[in-house]
Amino acid sequence: MIEFYPQIRHAHVGLALASGALFALRGGAALAGMHWPHRLAVRRASWGIDTALLVAALLLLTVLPGAMYANGWLAVKVCLIVVYVVLGMFAMHRGRTRAMRALFYVAALATFAMVYTIARAHHPLGFLHPYFA
Repeated sequence: MIEFYPQIRHAHVGLALASGALFALRGGAALAGMHWPHRLAVRRASWGIDTALLVAALLLLTVLPGAMYANGWLAVKVCLIVVYVVLGMFAMHRGRTRAMRALFYVAALATFAMVYTIARAHHPLGFLHPYFA
């Protein structure tokens, strides 16, 4: 299965970027008062991308050796993904006011950016690693 690592990794990275871009687009449009981000077809596209992203992540987890995750970066990344999902739910649906939804939206995008830098650096501090090393 390791021979498929490059393809799985590329799929995972592409799906992660597509998921983040779709959230950014949907969130911005929802804050602007547009109705299309809440349509079922758009939500299903988001679910499909996120499901494929999770499958690719699980495949990577099974393919790569356990020593790859020794410094804890993956645990931090997974925890931040949970935070990102919760913030995204509040940004898209549960925020009571437009200002609260905007705050949750910005926080979700910042969390997504941190997840991205952690994944790129393979370090729990992501882009902050050089400043605290």
